[in-house]
Amino acid sequence: MATETTLPRPSQGTVQQILGKQAFWVTISVFLIPVAMTVIEPSFSAAFWKEDNFFNVTRNFAFIAIMALGQVAVIITGGIDLSVGSVLAVCGIVLGLLMSNDYSFWLSAFVTILAGVACGGFNGYLISYLKLSPFVVTLGMLSIGRSLALAISNNKFFYKFGHDQTLLIELGGGRTFGVANPVIVLVVLTVIMGFVLRYTKWGRHLYAVGGNEHAARLTGVPVDRLKVSVYVLSGFMTAVSAILTVGWLGSVTNGLGIGYELRVIASTVIGGANLAGGEGGAYAAFIGAALIEVIRNSLLLAGVDPYWQGTFVGLFIIFAVLLERIRGRKVN
Repeated sequence: MATETTLPRPSQGTVQQILGKQAFWVTISVFLIPVAMTVIEPSFSAAFWKEDNFFNVTRNFAFIAIMALGQVAVIITGGIDLSVGSVLAVCGIVLGLLMSNDYSFWLSAFVTILAGVACGGFNGYLISYLKLSPFVVTLGMLSIGRSLALAISNNKFFYKFGHDQTLLIELGGGRTFGVANPVIVLVVLTVIMGFVLRYTKWGRHLYAVGGNEHAARLTGVPVDRLKVSVYVLSGFMTAVSAILTVGWLGSVTNGLGIGYELRVIASTVIGGANLAGGEGGAYAAFIGAALIEVIRNSLLLAGVDPYWQGTFVGLFIIFAVLLERIRGRKVN
């Protein structure tokens, strides 16, 4: 036993490291599922690979993936944010309320982001400094956020966004060089997030906290501030997604984002994030969200009852966690 714990393990080659990443196999699945569906139902190919459908698939998963970028940072530290769907609704209502009163898009977007950051900061403070459970705190915020959305909107429906309405609609529903604008925003944020997680001290500290919080404290990592920062980041990403979502829908109600927390968390887990902390990445969140949307779109095109979508997504979550166990990683 002493020999096994003291001798260094042989380093893996680049190919082995890539093959050992769950995100790699999820990426393969994203491409294999349409191929498999085409084999099963040849007419599926003509519908799936149409330009309009491809545009819709990439645009639709971008909103969830942007939120998943914030969620993955939370999960890396060993936390969880169940409030993202409700915070999305609050941010959407704030944006709709301001723009419907003819405030500029940029001022409204700034206040919307502040609202998301405030919700995240509230979660982070209670979790970090009052030592409350992330599950309990964010579950409470889920209820608070939905109530705030109702109160702020007075149960109204917003669809007139003042003199900057065209800008908002174009940002969320338009395209640049044939690519949906939300996808461009997602790619930029994914690259930035991937760089930060991999090459900055803040990113390395996240993995340290998720791997062993007590040891991280002993080495001088500011654990409490770090935890607050990841929930603030989650709120920020949710606010960005809210702005794009409202622009895409062209309207907003207090029911926005219902059930989104499941899809966001599922995206990170399917992509390879470990709910026990210490593992995950920006690309993992990106590709996990893409897989869920490909599954959803494939089922619709194949004529499968949409009520079964949740079953398939749930099975993929279970399979992802099972894969973690098979590969010998710690699983909560």
